[in-house]
Amino acid sequence: MFESAARHLNFRVASEELCVTQGAVAQQVRALEEALGVKLFDRLPRSLALTEAGQRYLKPIQRALSMITEATQELKPHKTVITISVTHSFATKWLIPRLGRFSDAHPDVEVQVLAANTLANFQSDGVDIAVRQTKPPFGAGLQGDLLFPVKLYAVCSPSLLTGAKPLKTIQDLPQHVLLHDAHGMWPVFLERAGVQADRSALKSVKFSYASLAIDAAIAGQGVALASEPLIEDDLASGRLCSPFAFSLADELGFYLVYPRAPRKADNVRWMRDWLLTQNIPKSPPGMSLPV
Repeated sequence: MFESAARHLNFRVASEELCVTQGAVAQQVRALEEALGVKLFDRLPRSLALTEAGQRYLKPIQRALSMITEATQELKPHKTVITISVTHSFATKWLIPRLGRFSDAHPDVEVQVLAANTLANFQSDGVDIAVRQTKPPFGAGLQGDLLFPVKLYAVCSPSLLTGAKPLKTIQDLPQHVLLHDAHGMWPVFLERAGVQADRSALKSVKFSYASLAIDAAIAGQGVALASEPLIEDDLASGRLCSPFAFSLADELGFYLVYPRAPRKADNVRWMRDWLLTQNIPKSPPGMSLPV
């Protein structure tokens, strides 16, 4: 419970991951702090922060849990397990809707999805392959394949096109709430699109995950920036629309990253090859309407 809370810096998210109540996580962490005689977290109004002692404690605990996982897997050689590390947004908006296809193609392979923004080290964390929004070069001993480039579109609920302040042209964006994610690309988008606006007067809401900004856009709370593959299903269903042809090409891309000499070479090859067959967006009608 400490490791999960420390990874997410949030008792609620840790409780959802562990399928227990938030109170149970908080109680167990307090019991651990009392047993150790040290404070592991600073409790902030809406999140957690690791103390210096908590930071020192986390990495050895993660190594120990990884060793337990590997030892357990070695006792079950009949079961093939592959662990893929992805960000929360990539998991919810792209990977999970497609994961059943991999299971159909490889019914004897058990997939473990580790959704975290922390970088995988492929040594002590048990991760076999990762997907990250990054760019070459990669770390020593690592290899990467481009899954798809990042091209950001302004997306919103169709209701904003005909609302009280209809979003008709790209110059109408300053009249609407701009939904930011952790990448904070709205200032660059507006500048490149030639939108004239007083930056200090812009209305905005900030989210830690791109998936949350996308969900807020679906709910009609404003306009988000999103890469087409992450919103493919929402566009196809009509939950979202992209009213402008303009898009912002980011220097980053979604890459598959894995060791050059992986511990489970077959597992990595299966997942890599499957992921690369899923990387062509459908580009549903209405994806990019003229300005």
